[in-house]
Amino acid sequence: MGMLGAIAREFNYVTSMLSVLRKVAKVGSGSGLRVPDHIEATVDRFPDRPMAILDDGEISYRQFDALANRVARWALARGLKPGDAVSLFMTNRWEYIAVWFGLSKVGVVTALINSQLTGASLAHCLTIGEGKHAIVESSLADAYSAAKACGIDDVTAWSFDGAMDGAEGLDAALDAEDDTRLDPSVRADVKPEAPVLKMFTSGTTGLPKAALMTHVRALYYLNIFAIIAKAKPDDRMMMVLPLYHATGGLCGVGCALSFGGALIIRPRFSASAFWPDVQRFRATLFMYVGELCRFLVNSPEVPEEHGHTLRCAIGNGMRRDVWDAFQARFALKDIVEFYGSTEGNVGLVNAYNQPGAVGRVPNYLKHRFNIDLVKFDLDAEMPLRDTNGRCIPCEPGEVGEAIGRIDPDDARFRFDGYGSKEDTEKKVLRDVYEEGDAWFRTGDLMSRDALGYYYFIDRVGDTFRWKSENVATGEVAEAFAFDGIEQANVFGVEVTGHSGRAGMAALVTEPGKLDLDALHAHVHAALPSYARPLFLRLQQQTDTTGTFKFRKVDLVKEGFDPSRVADPVLLDHPGEGRYVPMTKELFAAIESGELRV
Repeated sequence: MGMLGAIAREFNYVTSMLSVLRKVAKVGSGSGLRVPDHIEATVDRFPDRPMAILDDGEISYRQFDALANRVARWALARGLKPGDAVSLFMTNRWEYIAVWFGLSKVGVVTALINSQLTGASLAHCLTIGEGKHAIVESSLADAYSAAKACGIDDVTAWSFDGAMDGAEGLDAALDAEDDTRLDPSVRADVKPEAPVLKMFTSGTTGLPKAALMTHVRALYYLNIFAIIAKAKPDDRMMMVLPLYHATGGLCGVGCALSFGGALIIRPRFSASAFWPDVQRFRATLFMYVGELCRFLVNSPEVPEEHGHTLRCAIGNGMRRDVWDAFQARFALKDIVEFYGSTEGNVGLVNAYNQPGAVGRVPNYLKHRFNIDLVKFDLDAEMPLRDTNGRCIPCEPGEVGEAIGRIDPDDARFRFDGYGSKEDTEKKVLRDVYEEGDAWFRTGDLMSRDALGYYYFIDRVGDTFRWKSENVATGEVAEAFAFDGIEQANVFGVEVTGHSGRAGMAALVTEPGKLDLDALHAHVHAALPSYARPLFLRLQQQTDTTGTFKFRKVDLVKEGFDPSRVADPVLLDHPGEGRYVPMTKELFAAIESGELRV
């Protein structure tokens, strides 16, 4: 690209960014808006347009607001005050949004509980959510009972959409309430900086933590992706992600609710039903996480994937190999990839279809953003420090941990933390470039190119060292895009007598379709020796969070010991040049050092 082309590129970038920032500023910290103010304005503009499209009809914005108003009055009748919390344990359905919207109208904070939890994990979230009332969908009664058996604080359960033992009936209680809107003065004391929701980290490395979502932050999520996607009232958002998570429940929901569009809320993601649903409901937008796109790319072709109505996909975690394949196969022009976390203060958006990038910050605009990359010690799992005790910024092309400068006076760059002060402090990096500064640790490794595009590499802890080389599990997983493999979850395991960790891949395969010899040749051609997984674990299904992130903790603990692993384990045998079944004898030979790997 010549000089004139580069100038035109930067001019277009800056003007489009300024346009987005001007529009976002209308709901930013200086606007004085709170979440219910914003959504009520949409209701008033589009009362008779569909807010949700169901299998058997539509829900208008007027009906949506009516249910929310009954919820608000129910909360007041129970003596709930601004700042009090209510736990919400429901599956994907339009009423989910109406409940937390209604509670927000009177300043009550909703703790959005993962609907896949049960037992001790559910009890943990109900406890740290601090809600004295819990709204529980009747279909989840068994999970809630299992949590009660594990011990939870004194919580009054309210059963929604049916009866439930030990719970009061929310349906009848709401029917008794008036559905007219309360005057906004009822929330006059609720500041935009106050929390509106409690959301929970995904729990990939342990029990979830509660993260506070303020009105200001939630408004950014509800608006910025809608603005970038140029959302309109006639747009229809296909929502297959869980509503208890920020990606689906705020970013995706906002693409409809901020501009009068409609939500197509499905109970869960189904690769086989996705394209028929897109056609049936005439969806125009799709909210994704990367693994869903990988599932679709690896699925058999169906007639409905052609001539569809989707114009834009918005989400995070789409790897470069999936990106190229997804666009080529499904003829989807626009992909808006973004980076962020529920609790973090770092956000990036790639609105320019740069394959694989999560966003861009050119050097001349770095002062307007709070992100930086610092060199990282993989063994210590901490940023490196120089002789003066300061962190070392990365040069273009270098991989480091992404960190975000904490600025309590800027709503975009605050870090509101978790319910636990101890958990909050673990995520703060101090004295980074000067004494007294504070930065949020994202726990993510990234690189940045010369133009300022950022590329996600891996989670800290997902990158490991083997044979004195750094191995990024995400990049290794991309090499397992191979016929017969549906999912690949890569991690490092300890091997006695070796420093670092050896690679292991847990694979979900199509029965009878995986040619192990061909896979062996493919992996050896695609990856350097140090990056090739030494062990394969063949699973029927992969353990993931509700947002399709791989859980690895138990897999790492079990390692490649055939006496601890119920699934078949294979060894890339150094002497035989192929994958062989892991036996107790082979395991003993590796552990004793008799067989060098």
